[in-house]
This record gives sequence, structure tokens and C-alpha cells, in this order.
Amino acid sequence: MARIGYARVSTLDQDLDTQLARLKAEGCGIVRAEKASGGSREGRLELATVIEFLRPGDELVVTRLDRLGRDTRDVLNLIHEAEQRGAFVTVLDPHVSTRGEMGHVVLTVLGMVAQMERRFIKERQREGIETAKIKGVYTGGKRRLDREHIQELHAGGTGPAAIARTVGCSRMQIYRVLREG
Repeated sequence: MARIGYARVSTLDQDLDTQLARLKAEGCGIVRAEKASGGSREGRLELATVIEFLRPGDELVVTRLDRLGRDTRDVLNLIHEAEQRGAFVTVLDPHVSTRGEMGHVVLTVLGMVAQMERRFIKERQREGIETAKIKGVYTGGKRRLDREHIQELHAGGTGPAAIARTVGCSRMQIYRVLREG
């Protein structure tokens, strides 16, 4: 019977330290962490590893339910998958566990709140962008890839797959950058 912690932040500049310290303080012998959006399960390899690793009697621990995800269906599916493996899920804030039937109800409601919160965040972001565009100060999102470096590697004979591995992105992103240039 193991306590396995999972921590997640959405962006690269956010800090995981608080979640990691809390999970370790709660007795999680194994803690997996990643920086990825909670909007879907795609690309969340650490989460997939945790779910695959769960055994009967294990406990998946997260600091808040929105660390598992911000889509109600995804969160409920994750809880279901954990239970199919004989494990249960515990959220530390507020303290809720799937060990009891009431925990399922509370986690369902919290999942719906997390999804609603995500919609509000996106709406505020859209409003902010529109306001910035009207004022003429919108410059677009921060570029995550060094396009010049990608073009240099390609000009030097490096293939898209190797470039993708080098810069840490998908091959499709490399193809898009090469088409732009």
C-alpha cells in the first residue's frame, strides 16, 4: 500500500515546490510532477505513469482537485481508473477521499467547479486580449521556440525529427516553423 503524490502546474514559469513539499509532508513515498495544462490529459505523461503504477490499496494524493484536471469528465475518469485498479484518490484541500461514498459526491462537485473556473479564466483572458487589441498594445503570445535556431539546424542538414528532439517539441511544430520560414 503506497501513497503516491501527483503535482502539476500549468506553465513553465510556475513553481511546483509548494505542492511537492506538501505531498512529501503528507507521507507520499513517490511523488511525480509535471508542468502541463490541466485542460485535458493529453501530454501529461507523469499522470499516465502514476495511473499505470497504481496497485490495489494504493492512494493517489493531490493537493487540490484542479491539479488532476480542470475538466469534470477527465477528473471523474481518472478517479474511475484509479478505483478500477483498486486504489483510491485523496485531495488534501479540502480533505476529501474516495474511500467513502460521500467523497465521490464532493469530488464530482469540486470537478465541476474546477471546470467552471477554467471557463472563467479563458473568458477573462479573451476579454483582456480584446481590450489590448483595441488599445493597440497586443503583441500576441510569447514564442516558445527559437525559430532561427530551428532554421539553422534544418539548413545544416538536421531532419525534423532530430530537431524536435533537440529543442523539445513535436515534429509537427517543427514542420510548421519550417513552413513559416
